[in-house]
Amino acid sequence: MIAWNAARVAVLFVALAPLAYYWIALLAAARFFRGKTSAGKQPPPAQPGGFTPPVSILKPIRGLDRETYDNYASFCRQDYPEFEILFCVTDEQEPALPLIRQLIRDFPERPIRLLVGADPVGASDKVNKLCRMARESRHSILIVSDSDVRVQSNFLRAVVAPFEDPKVGGVTCLYRGRTDGSLAANLEALGNSTDFAPGVIVARLTGGLNFMLGAVMATTSKHVEEIGGFEALADYFCDDYELGNRIARHCYRVELSRFPVEIVYPHETLADAFRHQIRWNLSIRFSRPAGHLGLILTQGLPWALLAALVAPSAGIAAGYLAGYALLRATMAWVIGVRGMGDSLVRRRMWILPLRDAFAFVVWLASFFPQRIHWRDREFRVRKKRLVPLTSRRG
Repeated sequence: MIAWNAARVAVLFVALAPLAYYWIALLAAARFFRGKTSAGKQPPPAQPGGFTPPVSILKPIRGLDRETYDNYASFCRQDYPEFEILFCVTDEQEPALPLIRQLIRDFPERPIRLLVGADPVGASDKVNKLCRMARESRHSILIVSDSDVRVQSNFLRAVVAPFEDPKVGGVTCLYRGRTDGSLAANLEALGNSTDFAPGVIVARLTGGLNFMLGAVMATTSKHVEEIGGFEALADYFCDDYELGNRIARHCYRVELSRFPVEIVYPHETLADAFRHQIRWNLSIRFSRPAGHLGLILTQGLPWALLAALVAPSAGIAAGYLAGYALLRATMAWVIGVRGMGDSLVRRRMWILPLRDAFAFVVWLASFFPQRIHWRDREFRVRKKRLVPLTSRRG
């Protein structure tokens, strides 16, 4: 009986951790989004003569995404004085090639270059392409962006502005999901604004950022050279973490933009979403093991259910369940809807408990050996580095 009571008290105590985390996330969000004009809106236009150095946008491409052309075109419609866009593909069989060539025809006023092929510097096809694009870029500000990213017209102004401070070495962006309405895609996309974004904002509050987020990574050619070039990252699984971490270790700040971008999700099955979320969890596990383990203290649903199960009274059980429901929904609304301008969160708030259950199962599974699936390739990870298993086109 004594052992049971001690175990029950321990469970009830630890079950308070996610509730405390939700409070901390709300405080961090209040500080981070302070002064933002309106949820998810574009930043105000820069004043004439403001800080707008020329920019090179680097787009490593492999395969097609949903609404691929619209994603690419959003970068061509930037309200910014001078920038170029470099696309790099593996070979002439790349399925995105016709869309890139169509983009070049549709935006003749934009300097858009298509590069075919990249030296196999390392296991990461993406970073191999970045190595070539960085060498051939014309401008000192480099912005790396994934192919499934869509941006607003003032994206460049928002991301480049922090570089006016010479102590800033990198800028990265939060992201919200854009889906076709399928349940699996919605479950995954909801996590961007209601799980991932709160975690990043809390990390920024508690110790500053020493990593970047792969959707958008902005830095300068000077900082890339200082860390050994993109070539130094060519074998790493988490190139976004490595880039930001190495820049931070050189005593530069990594800034988090208050203006999110969109990730356009494909139509997914639950198995697709599970594999993608496993890859995301493994990226945290291999780059920040303590942070990955600590995710258990941010997951309110399993702890609320466990606390309700062992609670000594119905009132205490109800209190834990109600605390989870109220604080979880409040955090999701404040960060996802008001801060990130995520309409998916507003429309699908009711499936948050299902999202949380899904995330807990994925987190548990991520402790077991896993193969990394990316596009048409498979890898294992050893000492943070990618080990290719297969390479095929389907």
